[in-house]
Amino acid sequence: MPSLNQQEKRTIRLAATAIGLVLLFSGVLQSWKFLSARRAEYSRLVVEAEKLRTELKPYEDKAAVAKKLMESFHLDPARLTKASVVAEASAAIQKAASGGGVQLGPIRESPARASAKELASMQLDCTGPVPAMMTLLSRLEILGYPLIVDGVQMNPEPRPGMIKLHLTIVILDFDQWKEETPNV
Repeated sequence: MPSLNQQEKRTIRLAATAIGLVLLFSGVLQSWKFLSARRAEYSRLVVEAEKLRTELKPYEDKAAVAKKLMESFHLDPARLTKASVVAEASAAIQKAASGGGVQLGPIRESPARASAKELASMQLDCTGPVPAMMTLLSRLEILGYPLIVDGVQMNPEPRPGMIKLHLTIVILDFDQWKEETPNV
């Protein structure tokens, strides 16, 4: 192989340097495009996250209100099943009445009216002192079941300080109620 003179060596060095610079420039350009695409995707995700955060804000408030109501009424709709809610509610009412010094009479359960969004209706008679009856009425809302006192009839008993109470209680069906949208 013939030896190269100085000018040829210098030309080869310049060509190698030029090729290296072109390769380096194209690598930097490719990296820049890749990083700018990643930055654009990140910016798009940040905007989407902010949009979701603003969409979810009203639901956070509604969830807090629902949680407060569940705690104040001791009600957990997730554990209520149609098959057992009537029996469990009846047992809870009987326990609350007997714990408060109220004597229960006959309890009559009737099936629900289809159009009324309820599981069952209960009628019960009880006898006891006035403070015990008022305590029973106030305890009905915190038993942990979807109960509505539909009717109350009070009659005096022959013994002083005692009254007879006839209650009509409706047990709601939460599955039908949650399908309905509220009027907000």
